[in-house]
Amino acid sequence: MRIVEKLDGTRAAISFEFFPPKDQEGVARLFGTVAELAPFAPSYVSVTYGAGGSTRQLTVELVGRIQREVGIDAMAHLTCVGATREELGGVLDQLESAGVGNVIALRGDPPQGASSFVTPEGGFGHASELCAFIKSRGDFCIAGACYPEKHPEAASLEADLEKLKRKVDAGAEFLITQLFFDNADYFSFVERAREVGIHVPIVAGIMPVTNVSQIKRFTAMCGAHMPSALMQRLEVVAADPEAVGQIGVDHAVTQCRELLAAGVPGIHFYTLNRSKATVEILKRLR
Repeated sequence: MRIVEKLDGTRAAISFEFFPPKDQEGVARLFGTVAELAPFAPSYVSVTYGAGGSTRQLTVELVGRIQREVGIDAMAHLTCVGATREELGGVLDQLESAGVGNVIALRGDPPQGASSFVTPEGGFGHASELCAFIKSRGDFCIAGACYPEKHPEAASLEADLEKLKRKVDAGAEFLITQLFFDNADYFSFVERAREVGIHVPIVAGIMPVTNVSQIKRFTAMCGAHMPSALMQRLEVVAADPEAVGQIGVDHAVTQCRELLAAGVPGIHFYTLNRSKATVEILKRLR
């Protein structure tokens, strides 16, 4: 089923993001996590690429298996990094053959060791170009990424929205935000997006904090800010994983309740292939 059809406003879609493990043991653990989250009836799940598109084939295999074996609609990440049009077309053909009709189109981060993104020879340099290409290849439902606090490389909020509008005009039917910890950033972003003519559903991306040094690294990479009061609470208990996890869950529950009350079309949990924090959040939201 096309994911955008599940974002019709009747009820918020709950979804999860996973990443491809490095070995078969990790794959087994991933499917264990999927099994633990499946009872919460997710509307869909997504599977990322590894750095630089290094797990492209595994991503295709995993989304196919999740749909086939677990019965949950799965969305594949597809990036411009290190791939030609022909290679990307081949991936789309594989997804189509596997019955996977949902794709999130991303430019992707620079390959490891590179300071900036370089357009691959014979490939694409922008997610908007990839959206248009996917749209030309078949009846895929296309998602796009967005940044409530601005993409780190964007010159301004206005420039970032201009590029996002280009992505939507090229075929992105709904958007999923980067992680954020202050709902005011999400609400302000949605308002500004509507003002420039972006009217597709905007799903809220939530990552429960489970590790202080890890979340500092993630926020530095994506340009998200952590409210100072929350960070202070986390740093006090940084050496106690259980305490960190509880603060992270409490904050995520508060975020989700406010977002759901405001009528968000969906909440997408960045699980990091673990279920404990997400399960606790969903139990408390019931």
